[in-house]
Amino acid sequence: MTTHYSWYNIRTILILTLGSLTYGYANSVLTYTLGQPGFLAYFNLAENSAYSNAIIGTINGIFSAGGVCGAFAAGWMCDQYGRQTTMKTASVFSILAGILLAGSVNAVMLIVARFISGWGAGMMVVIIPIFGSEVSPPSSRGLLVGQHGVWIVAANAATGWIAVGTYYSTNLSFQWRFPFALQCTCPLLLLCCSPWVPESPRWLLMQGRDAESWEIVSRLHVDGPGASHVPKSSYAQKEFHQMMKQVELDTQAWVTGGGAWQMVTKHSYRKRMWMGFFVQYAAQATGSMVVYNYMVSLYKDLGFTGGITIMLSATYVTVATVANFVAAIIMDHVGRVRLLTIGLAGCMISLSLESAMEARLVGPASHTGNALGVLFIFCFICFYACGIDATSYVYCSEIFPSHIRAPGMAFSMAGTFLSTVVFLEVGPTALARIGWGYYVVFVCLTAVNLAVMLYFFPETKGLTLEEINSKFGDAVAVHFQENVVDPDNASGDQKADVES
Repeated sequence: MTTHYSWYNIRTILILTLGSLTYGYANSVLTYTLGQPGFLAYFNLAENSAYSNAIIGTINGIFSAGGVCGAFAAGWMCDQYGRQTTMKTASVFSILAGILLAGSVNAVMLIVARFISGWGAGMMVVIIPIFGSEVSPPSSRGLLVGQHGVWIVAANAATGWIAVGTYYSTNLSFQWRFPFALQCTCPLLLLCCSPWVPESPRWLLMQGRDAESWEIVSRLHVDGPGASHVPKSSYAQKEFHQMMKQVELDTQAWVTGGGAWQMVTKHSYRKRMWMGFFVQYAAQATGSMVVYNYMVSLYKDLGFTGGITIMLSATYVTVATVANFVAAIIMDHVGRVRLLTIGLAGCMISLSLESAMEARLVGPASHTGNALGVLFIFCFICFYACGIDATSYVYCSEIFPSHIRAPGMAFSMAGTFLSTVVFLEVGPTALARIGWGYYVVFVCLTAVNLAVMLYFFPETKGLTLEEINSKFGDAVAVHFQENVVDPDNASGDQKADVES
């Protein structure tokens, strides 16, 4: 398969992964903090107390509530002020949250800081995959946008190993304040590196800034290996011409069709909206965030104690990082929907076996049962990371047309945050009262979700963002392979010749 990305394209994606690291760190830091004796003692979170369960559920749930607000804020800002401005705003929220978390003096301040952290994370998890998809060529979009999932989990792994180190600190305050303070690092770096990130060429086209858009596309995408020195390759010309014509067509349809109400009234847009939401909901309905956020408690239930619980958790996300990278590599060959369905099926089976182990064999004296319990947890994350994690972000970022990609992605990510609000808020109480029975709920939900995905979801691999319209019954202005462009007109002449 020919690659059409340049080093400029790669540099852009790598800088964007700082946003992925920001989200991943913010999303995971509390998981390991709950295993730090200094944190539990400072906030008086005695094990298995009603107060402890309520506070832990709230600080997890409020992060997701902030995430919903941040996601919709990003959806609005992306179209109003551009992708770059939205990314910078998300960075500021994330830096502020890290400062407040590290300086928390009581549970109220911690809860407020977690809400702000969720807001920044919600903005970041919307803008980064949108940005990535709009600057990536179709043949490598899975690999490049898939880096979002890879680096989210890499941040999770880094958070885990940082927590392993701070666990053994004799300074109980340092155990949890230092990891919270480190949350500021990646968004600060992203803010500093943002001048080297170009604005989305598709957003520029929607603003009528054709010349700026063409200049960026001609630097991002090339004919193939060895062609990166060609400033205006035929591949970039054809791609830009297709983008320009599709924006014209979509803008006209958007105005004549009634504007934003079409996301509700137009069948093809409604279909995309519920599919994006469903993909993210289905990912959470596997039980992934419950397993992850309460992993330390889960290992304690399996009979493990002390620092070994945090080490196992860190190893878990390290394995997930590798599996996500494998997913990014194979996604453009295997396909998005196939990976998603394999991942759902594998998670369902793994969690079923984990529930059976907890029900029958686990306990302090059952070494075999405990070992099998850990094995099935690791099987679960291999299927989730290799099949669902990175793939879900890629799929949601590409199924929407340019003029509703931002609100569409925001609505999709609301599926993540709203699901986790419910699943995580009741998690401590449910695990305390019904234990492994809570995992059976996720097994049943995943069985239904798998059937829905197999029946309804179209494949998108290898198609340009504009050509994906055809999968939902919408018009494609110019099909890429049929796109014949006069090189002298490629950068913006509205009368450029097209044969289709």
